[in-house]
Amino acid sequence: MIAEETLLHELKQLETQARAFEVLVNTYKERLYWHIRRIVLNHDDTDDVLQNTFIKVYKNINGFKGDSKLYSWMYRIATNEALTFLKKKSNKLGISDAELKDKMVSNLQADVYFEGDEIQLKLQKAIATLPEKQKLVFNMKYYQEMKYEEISAILDTSVGGLKASYHLAVKKVESFLKED
Repeated sequence: MIAEETLLHELKQLETQARAFEVLVNTYKERLYWHIRRIVLNHDDTDDVLQNTFIKVYKNINGFKGDSKLYSWMYRIATNEALTFLKKKSNKLGISDAELKDKMVSNLQADVYFEGDEIQLKLQKAIATLPEKQKLVFNMKYYQEMKYEEISAILDTSVGGLKASYHLAVKKVESFLKED
Protein backbone atom coordinates (compact mmCIF):
# COMPACT_ATOMS: atom_id res chain seq x y z
CA MET A 1 0.00 0.00 0.00
CA ILE A 2 1.18 3.48 -0.86
CA ALA A 3 2.16 5.79 2.01
CA GLU A 4 -0.42 8.44 2.82
CA GLU A 5 2.06 11.34 2.41
CA THR A 6 3.11 10.06 -1.02
CA LEU A 7 -0.50 9.58 -2.06
CA LEU A 8 -1.41 13.08 -0.90
CA HIS A 9 1.52 14.58 -2.78
CA GLU A 10 0.53 12.70 -5.96
CA LEU A 11 -3.13 13.74 -5.56
CA LYS A 12 -2.08 17.39 -5.54
CA GLN A 13 0.13 17.12 -8.67
CA LEU A 14 -1.67 17.47 -12.00
CA GLU A 15 0.45 14.86 -13.80
CA THR A 16 -0.04 12.14 -11.14
CA GLN A 17 -3.52 13.10 -9.91
CA ALA A 18 -5.61 10.68 -12.03
CA ARG A 19 -3.56 7.60 -11.09
CA ALA A 20 -3.32 8.67 -7.45
CA PHE A 21 -7.10 9.19 -7.28
CA GLU A 22 -7.62 5.70 -8.69
CA VAL A 23 -5.36 4.32 -5.93
CA LEU A 24 -7.29 6.36 -3.33
CA VAL A 25 -10.65 5.03 -4.54
CA ASN A 26 -9.43 1.43 -4.67
CA THR A 27 -7.88 1.73 -1.20
CA TYR A 28 -10.87 3.24 0.58
CA LYS A 29 -14.03 2.43 -1.42
CA GLU A 30 -14.95 -0.74 0.46
CA ARG A 31 -14.46 0.73 3.95
CA LEU A 32 -16.33 3.90 2.99
CA TYR A 33 -19.09 1.87 1.32
CA TRP A 34 -19.79 -0.05 4.53
CA HIS A 35 -19.53 3.08 6.67
CA ILE A 36 -22.13 4.82 4.46
CA ARG A 37 -24.25 1.68 4.11
CA ARG A 38 -24.68 1.48 7.89
CA ILE A 39 -26.04 5.02 7.84
CA VAL A 40 -28.33 4.93 4.78
CA LEU A 41 -29.03 1.15 4.86
CA ASN A 42 -29.84 0.83 1.15
CA HIS A 43 -27.32 -0.41 -1.46
CA ASP A 44 -28.32 1.95 -4.29
CA ASP A 45 -28.43 4.97 -1.98
CA THR A 46 -25.04 3.96 -0.61
CA ASP A 47 -23.56 3.87 -4.12
CA ASP A 48 -24.91 7.38 -4.78
CA VAL A 49 -23.55 8.75 -1.50
CA LEU A 50 -20.19 7.02 -2.05
CA GLN A 51 -19.92 8.58 -5.51
CA ASN A 52 -20.78 12.02 -4.08
CA THR A 53 -18.17 11.48 -1.35
CA PHE A 54 -15.41 10.76 -3.85
CA ILE A 55 -16.46 13.72 -6.01
CA LYS A 56 -16.18 15.97 -2.95
CA VAL A 57 -12.81 14.46 -2.01
CA TYR A 58 -11.56 15.02 -5.56
CA LYS A 59 -12.78 18.62 -5.71
CA ASN A 60 -11.44 19.51 -2.26
CA ILE A 61 -8.18 17.56 -2.05
CA ASN A 62 -6.09 20.71 -2.58
CA GLY A 63 -7.79 22.26 0.45
CA PHE A 64 -6.87 19.28 2.65
CA LYS A 65 -4.38 20.66 5.19
CA GLY A 66 -3.25 17.36 6.68
CA ASP A 67 -4.49 18.30 10.18
CA SER A 68 -5.92 14.77 10.39
CA LYS A 69 -5.29 11.52 8.57
CA LEU A 70 -6.56 11.44 5.01
CA TYR A 71 -9.04 8.63 5.74
CA SER A 72 -10.38 10.51 8.80
CA TRP A 73 -11.06 13.48 6.54
CA MET A 74 -12.76 11.23 3.96
CA TYR A 75 -14.85 9.48 6.63
CA ARG A 76 -16.02 12.88 7.84
CA ILE A 77 -17.02 13.82 4.30
CA ALA A 78 -18.76 10.44 3.86
CA THR A 79 -20.61 10.86 7.18
CA ASN A 80 -21.77 14.37 6.29
CA GLU A 81 -22.80 13.29 2.78
CA ALA A 82 -24.81 10.35 4.20
CA LEU A 83 -26.56 12.49 6.81
CA THR A 84 -27.30 15.20 4.23
CA PHE A 85 -28.66 12.54 1.87
CA LEU A 86 -31.04 11.24 4.57
CA LYS A 87 -32.19 14.76 5.42
CA LYS A 88 -32.94 15.49 1.74
CA LYS A 89 -34.68 12.15 1.35
CA SER A 90 -36.99 12.71 4.34
CA ASN A 91 -37.76 16.26 3.12
CA LYS A 92 -38.48 15.00 -0.42
CA LEU A 93 -40.82 12.32 0.92
CA GLY A 94 -42.41 14.82 3.30
CA ILE A 95 -41.82 12.62 6.35
CA SER A 96 -39.90 13.01 9.60
CA ASP A 97 -36.41 11.59 10.15
CA ALA A 98 -37.89 8.96 12.48
CA GLU A 99 -40.45 7.88 9.88
CA LEU A 100 -37.69 7.64 7.28
CA LYS A 101 -35.61 5.43 9.62
CA ASP A 102 -38.58 3.10 10.15
CA LYS A 103 -39.19 2.94 6.40
CA MET A 104 -35.51 2.20 5.71
CA VAL A 105 -35.37 -0.64 8.23
CA SER A 106 -38.61 -2.08 6.84
CA ASN A 107 -37.13 -1.98 3.34
CA LEU A 108 -34.03 -3.88 4.51
CA GLN A 109 -35.84 -7.21 4.25
CA ALA A 110 -36.62 -6.53 0.59
CA ASP A 111 -33.04 -5.41 -0.21
CA VAL A 112 -31.40 -8.15 -2.29
CA TYR A 113 -27.99 -7.01 -1.02
CA PHE A 114 -28.98 -7.49 2.63
CA GLU A 115 -27.65 -10.90 3.64
CA GLY A 116 -28.54 -10.81 7.30
CA ASP A 117 -30.76 -13.24 9.11
CA GLU A 118 -33.53 -12.38 11.57
CA ILE A 119 -31.01 -11.46 14.29
CA GLN A 120 -29.11 -9.10 11.96
CA LEU A 121 -32.39 -7.48 10.96
CA LYS A 122 -33.37 -6.99 14.59
CA LEU A 123 -29.92 -5.53 15.32
CA GLN A 124 -30.37 -3.07 12.41
CA LYS A 125 -33.78 -2.10 13.79
CA ALA A 126 -32.21 -1.53 17.22
CA ILE A 127 -29.42 0.60 15.75
CA ALA A 128 -31.94 2.62 13.75
CA THR A 129 -33.65 3.70 16.98
CA LEU A 130 -30.44 5.31 18.27
CA PRO A 131 -29.86 9.07 18.10
CA GLU A 132 -27.60 9.95 15.13
CA LYS A 133 -24.36 10.43 17.08
CA GLN A 134 -24.79 7.21 19.09
CA LYS A 135 -25.57 5.35 15.86
CA LEU A 136 -22.41 6.64 14.19
CA VAL A 137 -20.23 5.81 17.20
CA PHE A 138 -21.80 2.37 17.58
CA ASN A 139 -21.28 1.51 13.90
CA MET A 140 -17.69 2.73 13.83
CA LYS A 141 -16.77 0.93 17.04
CA TYR A 142 -18.80 -2.27 16.67
CA TYR A 143 -18.61 -2.95 12.93
CA GLN A 144 -15.45 -1.17 11.88
CA GLU A 145 -13.57 -1.79 15.13
CA MET A 146 -12.19 1.74 15.07
CA LYS A 147 -10.30 3.13 18.03
CA TYR A 148 -11.90 5.99 19.95
CA GLU A 149 -9.03 8.26 18.84
CA GLU A 150 -9.88 7.58 15.17
CA ILE A 151 -13.59 8.18 15.75
CA SER A 152 -12.72 11.36 17.64
CA ALA A 153 -10.79 12.67 14.61
CA ILE A 154 -13.71 11.88 12.28
CA LEU A 155 -16.58 13.17 14.42
CA ASP A 156 -14.60 15.94 16.13
CA THR A 157 -15.77 14.81 19.57
CA SER A 158 -13.79 14.06 22.73
CA VAL A 159 -12.80 10.46 23.45
CA GLY A 160 -14.65 10.64 26.78
CA GLY A 161 -17.83 11.80 25.05
CA LEU A 162 -17.51 8.99 22.51
CA LYS A 163 -17.06 6.36 25.22
CA ALA A 164 -20.21 7.63 26.93
CA SER A 165 -22.12 7.62 23.61
CA TYR A 166 -20.99 4.09 22.83
CA HIS A 167 -21.88 2.84 26.32
CA LEU A 168 -25.38 4.37 26.06
CA ALA A 169 -25.82 2.96 22.54
CA VAL A 170 -24.87 -0.55 23.68
CA LYS A 171 -27.34 -0.35 26.58
CA LYS A 172 -30.15 0.80 24.27
CA VAL A 173 -29.38 -1.89 21.68
CA GLU A 174 -29.26 -4.59 24.37
CA SER A 175 -32.60 -3.53 25.84
CA PHE A 176 -34.16 -3.37 22.35
CA LEU A 177 -32.91 -6.90 21.57
CA LYS A 178 -34.31 -8.22 24.86
CA GLU A 179 -37.82 -6.97 23.98
CA ASP A 180 -40.34 -9.39 22.40
